[in-house]
Amino acid sequence: MSDLARDSDSAAPSTQALALTGAAASLRVVQSARRLVVKVGSSLVTNDGRGLDRHAISRWGREIATLRALGKEIVMVSSGAVAEGMQRLGWARRPREMHELQAAAAVGQMGLAQVYESCFASHGLRTAQVLLTHEDLADRRRYLNARSTLLTLLQLSVVPIINENDTVVTDEIKFGDNDTLGALVTNLIDADALVILTDQEGLFTADPRRDASATLLAAVRAGDPRLRSIAGGTGSSFARGGMITKVLAAERAASAGANTVIASGRRDGVLERLAAGQAIGTQFIADLPRLAARKQWLADHLQLRGAVMIDEGAARALLTDGASLLPIGVTEVQGDYERGEVIAIRARDGRELGRGLSNYSSSDTRRIMRRASGEIEAILGFSEEPELIHRDNLVLR
Repeated sequence: MSDLARDSDSAAPSTQALALTGAAASLRVVQSARRLVVKVGSSLVTNDGRGLDRHAISRWGREIATLRALGKEIVMVSSGAVAEGMQRLGWARRPREMHELQAAAAVGQMGLAQVYESCFASHGLRTAQVLLTHEDLADRRRYLNARSTLLTLLQLSVVPIINENDTVVTDEIKFGDNDTLGALVTNLIDADALVILTDQEGLFTADPRRDASATLLAAVRAGDPRLRSIAGGTGSSFARGGMITKVLAAERAASAGANTVIASGRRDGVLERLAAGQAIGTQFIADLPRLAARKQWLADHLQLRGAVMIDEGAARALLTDGASLLPIGVTEVQGDYERGEVIAIRARDGRELGRGLSNYSSSDTRRIMRRASGEIEAILGFSEEPELIHRDNLVLR
């Protein structure tokens, strides 16, 4: 990946200083992605607060059906519940009191779910409503439960429609904007890319609504601190975010190796055109690919909660065949840990072979060790995964 061009003559951001060149600039984020999170903002979903835009939602359904036919998995993060509730309640301005926001969200969620279901069904898509709070992603057990639910829905060819659970949030737990939620969901399900559809064409060197000389940035490096200085404020009374929240969301997604595209959701066929490799909007390129970023985090993880000892067959499968770790290969469990915590994998002589995220707690692992994966449910009464540690959540030393 080429470096950002440097502009040593001026401290102010410029197209030359921010734009990526070479191979990075030509990368087609959506075309190369297998799993995508698509976030749509309130102004798009509610037609600038005038009510749910069935035409736009149906158009996105058609485009997602096209992407699904290309073998891509799609999760949607949709704003609009509070804005729709405001419209139904006849409120012209977004309320400030938490209980009023919660009431608006409760009213608006009814219509939001109904419109998505009917519009997507007309394109042969099944949908599921998923409401999340920050606590769902901060608590490790709930995080894994949310992840398992979303991945199962994708396996069932269902399109999850995710929104923040505004009916129960408080100041302490709310995400604050659905751009952040989109990035968190991207990392939650190991998506390859985040697409943020907004009412702007992408990230410009200045606000194009106020500066006619503003230039669209086609490709930038996610995490470049200079991008924050050119991101403007909220452009709509119905939205909580602005371009700054989208830039920060791209940073957050990049931390797990996911690329981001910010593009106009008012363009007909925007998702189809992105999937075809057209250069639309602004691409935020992550420094590391998704799997490499995840494995780097695992390799650097210092707070090991426990360990498992494995036999020679399991060690050979990991080191030579690139396989996952199955319970049958475990000979001993050390320490006490919960599902989803990082544990070490050790050979019989005590050498650390690698580390990874355990799909089962230490107590459950002790019950299923030396047993075939097909016996897990009979032993535990449930089965989270057939692997103790999946190869995507494992890094070798």
